[in-house]
Amino acid sequence: MFSHIQLGARDLGAMIAFYAAVLPHLGLVRMPDEDDSGPPGAGWHAPGKPWPQFYVQLPFNGLPASAGNGTQVSFAACSQEQVRKAWETAMAMGATDEGGPGLRPHYAADYYGAYCRDPEGNKLCFVHAHGLG
Repeated sequence: MFSHIQLGARDLGAMIAFYAAVLPHLGLVRMPDEDDSGPPGAGWHAPGKPWPQFYVQLPFNGLPASAGNGTQVSFAACSQEQVRKAWETAMAMGATDEGGPGLRPHYAADYYGAYCRDPEGNKLCFVHAHGLG
């Protein structure tokens, strides 16, 4: 559905450390740093798959990054355990709780999700449901 998602960072080092701790629980690996003439940052993807990609980086326009009101990045998980581990690690790394791991049957009978905000206020969802992950 999408090729890549980019989140701006104010404290790039802290954001890279946060996502480097959380995303491996979802099977994502950090991509090698490349000079693509863009602003500094880091990216992750599933091993053996070039797309989709997730990045945190300094904003292209040089202005401070800010979290989008109404914006959410949702990560597919292969199991409920992946959802729990990603959320628990996020919380340990300074995330803010927006709804702990659990079934959300009002979305789908098997929708198991957890919500938080990263250290810079970006809303995240980790979700396992039939057909995802």
